[in-house]
Amino acid sequence: MGKQMKTAITPTREEDYPEWYQQVVKASDLAENSPVRGCMVIKPWGYAVWEKIVANLDRMFKETGVKNAYFPLFIPLRFLQKEAKHVEGFATECAVVTHHRLEKGPDGNLVPAGELTEPLIVRPTSETIIGDSFSRWVSSYRDLPILLNQWANVVRWEMRPRVFLRTAEFLWQEGHTVHATSEEAYERTEMMLNVYADFVEEFLAMPVLRGAKSPAERFPGAVDTLCIEAMMQDRKALQAGTSHFLGQNFAVASEIKFQSAEGKEEYAWTTSWGASTRLMGGLIMVHSDDDGLVLPPRIAPAQVVLMPIIKKEETRQAVMDYTNSLADELRALDFHGEKLSVEIDDKDKPGRAWDWIKKGVPIRVEIGPRDMEKNAVFMGRRDTPGHKKESMDRSDFVAKVVDMLDDMTQKLFQKALDHRTEYTEKVDGKDAFYKYFTPKNAEKPEMHGGFALSHWCGEMECEEKIKQDLAVTIRLIPFDAEEEAGECICCGKPSKKRVVFAKSY
Repeated sequence: MGKQMKTAITPTREEDYPEWYQQVVKASDLAENSPVRGCMVIKPWGYAVWEKIVANLDRMFKETGVKNAYFPLFIPLRFLQKEAKHVEGFATECAVVTHHRLEKGPDGNLVPAGELTEPLIVRPTSETIIGDSFSRWVSSYRDLPILLNQWANVVRWEMRPRVFLRTAEFLWQEGHTVHATSEEAYERTEMMLNVYADFVEEFLAMPVLRGAKSPAERFPGAVDTLCIEAMMQDRKALQAGTSHFLGQNFAVASEIKFQSAEGKEEYAWTTSWGASTRLMGGLIMVHSDDDGLVLPPRIAPAQVVLMPIIKKEETRQAVMDYTNSLADELRALDFHGEKLSVEIDDKDKPGRAWDWIKKGVPIRVEIGPRDMEKNAVFMGRRDTPGHKKESMDRSDFVAKVVDMLDDMTQKLFQKALDHRTEYTEKVDGKDAFYKYFTPKNAEKPEMHGGFALSHWCGEMECEEKIKQDLAVTIRLIPFDAEEEAGECICCGKPSKKRVVFAKSY
C-alpha cells in the first residue's frame, strides 16, 4: 500500500462524510454553532459568500420586475389559521411568543410575564401576513400584478440541526406575487424557478434538475410546487430552490379580491418562491474536498489572494510596492460585469497559504524578491491536484487570470455533473429499488444509492411506504420526463413516466 496523503480536514469524506462537512465549515471559517441550540453564527468569510448570493440573486429578481419590501417578523396566530393546509404543514415547526415582558420571580430569577391576548408566531414563512397587506392593496385589475420580494430571517424549530442545512433560524428571501389570471401566475412560478436554476448553475457551478414536487412534497397550501434539486458528493439530494403556484387558496383565505376589466369581482392568483442559506451547505457539499472549502470564482469573496513574502526587512517596501501595484492591475479587470476582487494577506505567520486553501479562494499568489527580479508571480489554483504552484510572467498572469477563473468554474460544474451522471440510474422492480438504497457497508451507510429514475403509480400510499421503509422520497417529477410505460416500483401498478427518488437533506 502506498503512503496515505495527509489532508487538512480529518476525517476525510470517505471516512465520515457528516463529520467532514462540519470540519470544512470550521476550517474555512464560515460559521459556528451559537449558544442557542439549532442556531448559527455566520462569520465574516461565510457572510461575504452569502452577500455574493444576495447581491446576484437580487439583481436577477429585479431584472424580472420584482421590487423589495419588508414585512413583520411576528404573525398573529389567527392569520396562520386562515389556510388549513398551511397551518397544518407548519404547526410542528412554529416558535410561539406568548408573553411580552420579563419580571423577577419569587426566587429572584427572571420569568415571563404579561401574557399576550393573542399568541404571535415567529415568521416561518410570510404568505399569510403578506396576504393581509395584499388584500388592502388590491382592488382593481389595474393594481396587478404585484411583484414583491423580501430578504429576511425565518424560524422553523429544527430538532436535528446542522449548520446551513437545517437550523432553527436561517436567512432567506421569499418572493410573493399577485396576478389577475391563473396563466400569468403560473408563468411567474416557472420564471422564478428558472432564475434559481440559472443562478445556481452559473454562480455556484452546481448542476440541477428541474421539475415538480409530488403532492405529498408540495409546499403546504400550494396547488403546485416546482423545484431544483442537486446531488451532493454523498449522493444525497439537496433542494436548492422552490417556486410555488398557490392558485387562489391564499387569496380566498386572505380576501385578496379585485374588480376585473369586465366589472366582476374575482379572487386573485398568487405565487411564492424562496431560496435560503441552505445554498451555502450545498456549495460546500458539491465542491469541497479533503483540504477544505472550494469556492466557484463568481461567488468567492476574493477571487485572488496576494501573499507578499518578506524575509528581510530591507526588501519589505519593494515587495509591498510590487504587490500593491499588481493588486491595482487585477482590480481594474472586468469579471462578469464586476471588478475582480483581490485580497492582500501580508500577515507574517506560518501556514498562511493553507489558510486560504481551506477557505477555498480560487487563486493564490506568492510574491517574493526573486519573483520581482523576474517580473513574475508564483501562483496556484484551488482546483489543482496537490495544490501545485507555477511561476508565471506577471503580464501573462494578468492577461490570463479571468480566463483561468472561468476555466475553474467550468471544470467545477463539469466535475459535479459527471458525479451526478455516474450515480443516476434507471431502477426497475421493487427488489432492485430496495437494494439500490440499502447500504452495502454498514460503517459508511451514507455512501450508497444516488438518484434512482423509477416508475411511480402516483399513489401517495406507495410514496409514504417507500419513505417509511428507506427514508427515500420523490425529489421531483422532471419536466423533461418522457412518456414511458412501466410498473410502479412499490405496488407494480401501471406508470406512465419515471420520477427521481433519492435520500435528501
